[in-house]
Amino acid sequence: MPANHRRGETEAVFDGRPHRLVLTLGALAELEDAFGLDDLGALADRFGEGRLKASDALRILGAGLRGAGADISDAEVAALTHADGAAGYVRAVAALLCATFGAGDGEGGPAPKTPFPGKS
Repeated sequence: MPANHRRGETEAVFDGRPHRLVLTLGALAELEDAFGLDDLGALADRFGEGRLKASDALRILGAGLRGAGADISDAEVAALTHADGAAGYVRAVAALLCATFGAGDGEGGPAPKTPFPGKS
C-alpha cells in the first residue's frame, strides 16, 4: 500500500526495499526528547534551519520508521543503505519533515530548507 501523503506519510527506499515513514505525535515527542527541546515549535524551528548532522538524520528517520510501525532500533537505522548515499538520506528526511510540518504552501508553515539546493 503506498504512503498516504494526507496523513503525513512518506516512502523511502533503504536496502533496496520501500519503507513507510510518518512522524506521529509519539514520534515527534521522541524527537523533542532526543533533541532536548521543550515543544513542537522549537522542533519545527530546529528543522527549519536547514542544517542537519548525520545523527539528526538518523534520529528523524528512526522516529519516522517507528511512527509507521517498524520495530527498528537506531543502530539498525544506522546500518540502512540508500542507493543515493548521503543525498538520498537527506531527501528522505526533507520529504518527511515537509510532510509533517508543511510544504511552504501556506497550509502548514514554511518548508524546511534542504542542505542540497535544487533537491527535494
